[in-house]
Amino acid sequence: MFQDANVVGFMLLFFRFSALFIAVPIFSHKNIPMQIKAAMAFFFTIVFYSSMPPLQIAINLPTIVLAILSEFMLGLSVGIILQIAYNVITFAGGIISFMMGFSMASAIDPQTGVSMPIISQFLSLMGLMVLLSLDLHHWVLLFVDSSLKAVPLGGFILREDLFRYIINAASNMFMVGFMIAFPIVALSWLADVIFGMLMKTMPQFNLLVIGFPIKIMVAFVVLIATFTSTMLIVKTQMIDAFNALEMLF
Repeated sequence: MFQDANVVGFMLLFFRFSALFIAVPIFSHKNIPMQIKAAMAFFFTIVFYSSMPPLQIAINLPTIVLAILSEFMLGLSVGIILQIAYNVITFAGGIISFMMGFSMASAIDPQTGVSMPIISQFLSLMGLMVLLSLDLHHWVLLFVDSSLKAVPLGGFILREDLFRYIINAASNMFMVGFMIAFPIVALSWLADVIFGMLMKTMPQFNLLVIGFPIKIMVAFVVLIATFTSTMLIVKTQMIDAFNALEMLF
């Protein structure tokens, strides 16, 4: 049982799970301690060990190091593809916060551990609920099971089509994010035009006292009205991104 091939295969499978838990949304949540992630990776390595195919690499130090890097690149590639699709909602939230005047109202996001506008943080947490409703955490485990049959341990190689997809997905993130924020952006611009006309005709109109609260109220109303559509867009983006993982095989 403790032959060299079995030990190296177990180690490579552990690194595959570890890289996924570091990079993939839900598992990469900053509030999950690193010890818990490592324990989860070790547990699932034991569970999936029986379905692991025979090792196909030579057992020597340079080959094992390259195989470990290959496993990390596979996990990070999956994480980047899914994170780009998930960051659509945070990018849209940043635009919405700027138009509402909330760009300075930021807090530490529990998902990423970085400072983020409040609207982005709210939409990010709601998007996390969408991922849980999609059973993304189960999809990741099914992906590992499929990858063991299609990509041998230590056999993942970066290809040109992966870089091309990441570039296209990043540009699509900006486009879809602006599309989500467009109703609020458009109404904010319209409100600015109306307030400008009022200030020309009524110089006593106080924009700071009256205008900004109205803009914030209108933005919240539009945000609530379009919330369901926004979550459906996030759901579609995540499903498309997960289907795109087939290019890694």
